[in-house]
Amino acid sequence: MRTIPFLIACLVAAGLVFAAAVATGNDYVFFAGYVVLQYVVLSTAWNILGGYCGYVNFGTGAFFALGAYSTVAIYKLIDNNEFPHIVPIPVLMLIGGIVSGVVGLGMGYLTLRLRGAFFSIATLALAVVLETLVVNWDFVGGSRGAYIIRPESLAPFGNYIRYLFLMMMLLTVGSLVVARLIERSRFGYGLATIRDDELAAEAAGVPTLRLKLIATTISGALMGMAGAPFPYYIGYLQPDSTFALDYAVNSIAMPLIGGTSSWIGPLIGSVLLGSLQQLITVTISSAINLLLVGALLVAFVIVAPNGIIGLVHKYLQHKGDDFVGRRQIGLDAGLDAPAAATEAGSAPETPP
Repeated sequence: MRTIPFLIACLVAAGLVFAAAVATGNDYVFFAGYVVLQYVVLSTAWNILGGYCGYVNFGTGAFFALGAYSTVAIYKLIDNNEFPHIVPIPVLMLIGGIVSGVVGLGMGYLTLRLRGAFFSIATLALAVVLETLVVNWDFVGGSRGAYIIRPESLAPFGNYIRYLFLMMMLLTVGSLVVARLIERSRFGYGLATIRDDELAAEAAGVPTLRLKLIATTISGALMGMAGAPFPYYIGYLQPDSTFALDYAVNSIAMPLIGGTSSWIGPLIGSVLLGSLQQLITVTISSAINLLLVGALLVAFVIVAPNGIIGLVHKYLQHKGDDFVGRRQIGLDAGLDAPAAATEAGSAPETPP
């Protein structure tokens, strides 16, 4: 499927999901669905660098927080100057994406010469540094946090949370289209060579640093865009709610559970794990969400190290190998079709 038909199919699916959520008549569906969609964007963004390129990023919370605090800074600036309007959410998402993308580019330029665990530690250090800066920045609330007053309703959506849900759904569609486009492009093939063997890729003339910088910028921009509407969703933003360990752990676990080899893997993992977390939050307690993530990660590392997508590919591949192998036995032995079938253990029917 080409990009335009894929985009249209995603928009149609998004419209059906939104209509189904409206039909439930329960606004909690939008609250829970927003979080699941948010994780779809974060895990898809993480997979562009971590899955396609093989560079594990522990700084998801930092880029997410950059988008969120960009919104807080704009909100405070408008409130202090008594502007009579509110900046639209799409504009805030664009600003958050630009800020996070620029930081991602800078972070990549400084750290992408590191490899393996050293790069991961550097991204974690970035999150710690940014959190320290935010905690000491009084303009955005510092350690006290900041209140964001959102409208109670917005025509024609009704409750404002429905509008936020729709914006996050459109961002989800955009992130999936970008990830799929990257996966099937020369840029994506270049990232795959870096993941498989970076030294060989450099020897073959692949511009590894340039490709990694582009991947880091795109990944950071998508994470920042996911964080931009968050202050309006939560109403009260503090450093602990944006730099939380949950974002780093979930954005890694969801692609690993779904499968990092394709754009659909993070989508499957996010919907599966995100829905389970929301169900447990309502029925038991949100305190055991990370325990659930850990248990599922251990299970998938043992049973399906390549994720759900890897399991499906393995099943299809075994079926194909079995069929081709039986056919090849007869051809190699110089047997005709009935004899090959007999050799494979299935005698042909005798004509009357």
